[in-house]
This record gives sequence, structure tokens and C-alpha cells, in this order.
Amino acid sequence: MIQNFNRFEFKYILTIQQAKELKEQLKNYLILDPYCYNSRDYVITSLYYDSLDFQCYWEKVNGIKFRKKLRIRFYETEDYPTEDSIVFVEIKQRYDKTIQKRRVEMKYRDALMLCNEKIIPKHDEKDTPVIEEILAMVEKKNLQPTLITSYFRHAYIGKDYDFGLRVTFDSNVRYRINDLNLASKNTGRFLISPDRIILEIKANEKVPLWLTELIGYNNYRLIRISKYCTGLEVAKEFPRYIEAY
Repeated sequence: MIQNFNRFEFKYILTIQQAKELKEQLKNYLILDPYCYNSRDYVITSLYYDSLDFQCYWEKVNGIKFRKKLRIRFYETEDYPTEDSIVFVEIKQRYDKTIQKRRVEMKYRDALMLCNEKIIPKHDEKDTPVIEEILAMVEKKNLQPTLITSYFRHAYIGKDYDFGLRVTFDSNVRYRINDLNLASKNTGRFLISPDRIILEIKANEKVPLWLTELIGYNNYRLIRISKYCTGLEVAKEFPRYIEAY
């Protein structure tokens, strides 16, 4: 099943107390994401791919307006993934300030077959365009498994008047550059301080006025942060010079 998204994203880093206060304020406007079953956070684990010279990393660092990256993403419940678990193979593309996502749903074993072995698995015909784009990206850049991130997410979504709006709080954000298997129980190391929360606001067209005013009232400072790039920087796994592309 192909899924497509076009969004703007805005990110902030909050203290635990700030996040708690904002969650209370948002209850007047938004509803809990269905993934937050019984008000519980859920875990997102992502395996990122990059070229041997970290082209995806440097495109982000250098502010290239048009760039893409590839990841396999698993939404955990209470179970660790197995080869039969359903994951999303996702291309996240940025053009200037607009985020576009194209992703296809498949079993973890098939995702590894596609991204690691460069073999197209059996799939529904309607998924073919995205699968072929993923394969072409892997082959062109010689992408390799590079880094895993994981975190707990608490999310809210917009009601009818704010359709497409998502506000997420990511905590316990971790990374690892070894043991690059989504099924591993290796939690990795902290990517940012455990007493900080990454707030992300995602909107299809524009952020509603009430939320803009709320962010201004709370005096949050907009930041630029990529979990993938920050993970590499913390691990010091990036080259010391910049290649020209």
C-alpha cells in the first residue's frame, strides 16, 4: 500500500515540564493519535541508509534544497519486530521547506531484500512506482544501512477544522551505529539529553493561528535538528571534509 504525504515541519526542543504543560494546552484543540492506545506512548524505530561517503548527511548539513533519504520504519507495540512484521520503507524528500514522503508497506524480510540485496520482492502492482524509485535510489547511491534511531512518541492530530495537523512529542531519543537490526533489543545511546523532548509540528498547508499564538506565548525557539544527522555527529561517524556533489 503506497502512502504519500506533503507537509511542512517545525521542530523545537522542550524540557519535560514544558512538554507536560503544552500537552495540557493542546487537549482543548486536538485529539490523541490512534497509535497512542489507552493514552500510552508508542515506539518508533527507524533504520537509515546512506552512501559510503555519507552523501545524505552532507546534503542536509550543506542545506541542499532538494534532497532525499531512505529509511525502514517500524511502529512497535509490545513486541519486537520479526521477519514477518510489517514495516514501512520510506523515502523522505525535502524541496526547500516542503516535506514529501512516499512509502510502501511490506514485511521486514522483504524490506531488507529490497534495500540490502537490491531484489524486488513480490508486491501489489500499485506499489511498483515507489518500489522502483527505492531500488533506483539504492543502486544509484550505493546505499548501505548506516544508523538506527528509536524513541517514544506521544502524538496529537487535528480535528475536522485542522485536518492534516500533527503535533508529536519524542522522548528517550536514542541511536546506534552498530547492530543495525530492527529486531535487536540493543537500545543504543542517548541522542539528546534524556531530560529533553523533541516537539514537531506538521501541517499540510499552514499552521493554524491558535497554534502559532500558543507557540509564541510559550516562547519556544524554532530549531533545525535531524535525528539521523545528530546521531552521526554524536557518534562521530561523519567524514572530516565535504565532497562536492
